Amino acid sequence: MADISFGLIALQVLTGLALGCIFVLVATGLTLIFGMLNVVNFAHGAFYAAGAYIGVFAFGYTGNFWISLVVVPVVMAVLGMFTERYLLRPLYGRDMSYPLLLTFGLGYVVIELIRILFGTDGIPFSAPAALKGSMFLGDFSFPRYRLFVMGFTAVMLVGLWLFIEKTPFGLIVRAGARDAEIVKVLGIDTSKVWLLIFALGTAIAGIAGFLAAPMRGVIPEMGVTVLIEAFVITVIGGMGSLPGAIIAGLLMGVVVSITSYFAADFSSIVMFAIMAVILIVRPQGLLGRPEAAR
Repeated sequence: MADISFGLIALQVLTGLALGCIFVLVATGLTLIFGMLNVVNFAHGAFYAAGAYIGVFAFGYTGNFWISLVVVPVVMAVLGMFTERYLLRPLYGRDMSYPLLLTFGLGYVVIELIRILFGTDGIPFSAPAALKGSMFLGDFSFPRYRLFVMGFTAVMLVGLWLFIEKTPFGLIVRAGARDAEIVKVLGIDTSKVWLLIFALGTAIAGIAGFLAAPMRGVIPEMGVTVLIEAFVITVIGGMGSLPGAIIAGLLMGVVVSITSYFAADFSSIVMFAIMAVILIVRPQGLLGRPEAAR
């Protein structure tokens, strides 16, 4: 313990923040969909994996990382629109378990399609040439790509905040998340709102998968683990709370990173232990509304 320096701690914190940014993006998409549609989307992890594979395929075809970064959310948004319009919409008004079971099955279908189209083995994928290497930050160096992920996530979150807080459509989203019936009474076509929100949540999941590809690998089952992590973060932050998802995602990224260094055997369970404590002490999560815990 005496050999532990400030630089080492800072390195672990930054590594955790980079990982936390992936957590934040996945949990944000999941929270958007739950908060507005009240749908627990078990296909979210499969969409994350699909985004990674679409991005890798687009990169292999174009040779340009930045073009691929644009292709992924567009394709995933179209997939999200199709899913909401033709699979989920007929189930609205029924018991909450119907869309839950549908998305659970859809997740397996998407993963099997990935295996059929791309094979069962993983695909090697590294950061683009412009983002390879490390940058010195004081007494230590840090990978450029992870810094890019952190900056890109920050820009996305600011854009999402501006969209939700400063646009007329965002006002509808906030109102619908609190009381969808009131929005309907006001004469707003909620079906279009739900369609766009599901598309947005799916697109964010796809972007997270592509950004995570150089950091966490590309395999068909990559979405299974991240789905569990996203649900844990969503519960810790508070179901339906975007600020909660952001805070919990970054916090869990740092906690996992530091635990991996000092007590690697506990790194796979520390998130669940924290979630258990949060559920006991504050069932609605850090920033969740009390009614969400009922």
